[in-house]
Amino acid sequence: MTEQYRADILVSCLHDRAPDLVPALQNEIKERGLAGEVRVVEAGCRGFCSLGPVILIEPEGTFYVGVQAADVPELVEETLVKGRVVKRLTYREPATRQRIPNYADIPFHGKQQRIVLRHCGLIDPTSIDEYIAVGGYQALGKVLSEMTPEQLIEEVKKSGLRGRGGAGFPAGRKWEAGRKAEGDIKYVLVNGDEGDPSCFMDRALMEADPHSVLEGLIIAAYAVGAHHGFYYIPYEHTLSVRNTRTAIEQAREYGLLGKDILGSGFDFDVEIRLGAHCFVGGESTALMAAVEGRASEPRSKYIHTTDKGVYDRPSCLNNVKTLSIVPEIILRGADWYAGIGTEKSKGTTVFSLAGKINNVGLVEVPMGITPRELVFDIGGGIPKKRKFKALQIGGPSGGFLPESLLDMPMDYETLDEAGAMMGTGGVIIADDHTCLLDTVKFFLEFLQEESCGKCGPCREGLPQMHAIITRIVEGKGEVADLETLEALAKSIKVTSLCGLGKSAPNPVLSTLRHFRDEYLAHIEQRTCPGGVCKALITFTVNDNCTGCGACVRKCPQDAISGELKQLHVIDQSLCIKCGVCRDTCKFDAITVA
Repeated sequence: MTEQYRADILVSCLHDRAPDLVPALQNEIKERGLAGEVRVVEAGCRGFCSLGPVILIEPEGTFYVGVQAADVPELVEETLVKGRVVKRLTYREPATRQRIPNYADIPFHGKQQRIVLRHCGLIDPTSIDEYIAVGGYQALGKVLSEMTPEQLIEEVKKSGLRGRGGAGFPAGRKWEAGRKAEGDIKYVLVNGDEGDPSCFMDRALMEADPHSVLEGLIIAAYAVGAHHGFYYIPYEHTLSVRNTRTAIEQAREYGLLGKDILGSGFDFDVEIRLGAHCFVGGESTALMAAVEGRASEPRSKYIHTTDKGVYDRPSCLNNVKTLSIVPEIILRGADWYAGIGTEKSKGTTVFSLAGKINNVGLVEVPMGITPRELVFDIGGGIPKKRKFKALQIGGPSGGFLPESLLDMPMDYETLDEAGAMMGTGGVIIADDHTCLLDTVKFFLEFLQEESCGKCGPCREGLPQMHAIITRIVEGKGEVADLETLEALAKSIKVTSLCGLGKSAPNPVLSTLRHFRDEYLAHIEQRTCPGGVCKALITFTVNDNCTGCGACVRKCPQDAISGELKQLHVIDQSLCIKCGVCRDTCKFDAITVA
């Protein structure tokens, strides 16, 4: 917090949900004569996405959720003038229903270990001065004044830092290969593409803390011996582009980019390349093709990109999260970072929690955390007291983990053994009202639409898998389909050109492995355990019905009728099996058969 201010109001998670909130705060503070004492900052993402807009008032640490412009007069009067908490705006813990006014006491925040997200929501992302005030660019100064490129690479290797873009390749080894590669011109690149549905951690980091990524990039360039770099960002991520561009301009102005950086004799500059948002765009060779202005299509990697990448020159590509970690490793030491996580998966990882979970948002936790801790301690558990069914991790190409693996440590190795993968960190929670086959069908639809179409196994195999799954969810499947589906999935995994094609069968293979009974229920019993597949279900009202009429009011087809406080009925000729009645009912009075 800037010294001259008594308090900072840090506003996060706006995203057009309350465009008038910040102006309302600024006007109220000005009208009350507090402009010289209180500052309003539109900070970046804090991760509590489902409860935005959120406000953190420092230094007290008072935290408010779901704040709207209409709340501003009361908030300013009570908290900033009288020093009292507005209880109705504080966070309510889902399990206990207890109000928690202090940011640090909320389990969602208190049980995280934030390294990548260390500054997100705490500083003004458009101010280089604030980044410097919290230690920014000190690591760059140390590297350029005290370390040779070889020493820097060894420090990163010693830390055990692995790439956070999905593959988990050791960052230090990649830099070492790039440095040893032949060629006077080399490039470093930032992978700011993020094509997984429900994943938004890369975008949030570039929006909230762009200077940490830029500092990591400059350090990587020094290690590799590159004097030019590229940021690849989808043009749709407008705030990421804007804040990154601002950070680059400010760094140039401060002598942190360009010629003779900090008087070290090292020259480096960077430019932004905008691309179209697509799933395959994050694959390294596809991204480099896009940087050159070509179509985002991957190529075979018998020649590594560290030898021949952009314009056939040695190129090192790192994810934004990987680069943002580097300055902390330099300042705090490789041993510090290596002491976090598991034996082979060091440090922390950022997950985006989505699906049937109370606390939707971004979390950063040590490698090796269990799904149980992630879902119930940090995620706040399953809404409406439903039963946990599965955790899907790794994006659309990830795998499904059953309840029996809730206490498994989550790192690169154990997830791979379980038929899933870390990927970029997307996590989707399924409850007992979820049909996993319907979810797999959705992922296959996404994957076949996003396939670049360059290689036959992916181009032709994914539609075939989708067709089989579709038959099964429509009640037309046969047991023999499972053998065909598994053989097809294994073939695609082995023969596809790039990593995205090779991982695409994971949703199918992991559900066949851990949830085979759900396939058999659809095929042999012609039922959907999740109550989702319309061809296999019928909704009826059971004796739990209190006659409250909530389902009647919500039904889009007017298919439900009944007197108040009397048992209701569903007209099957009108019912479209949308499931709104079941989602609305608080008494479990809707039976799915």
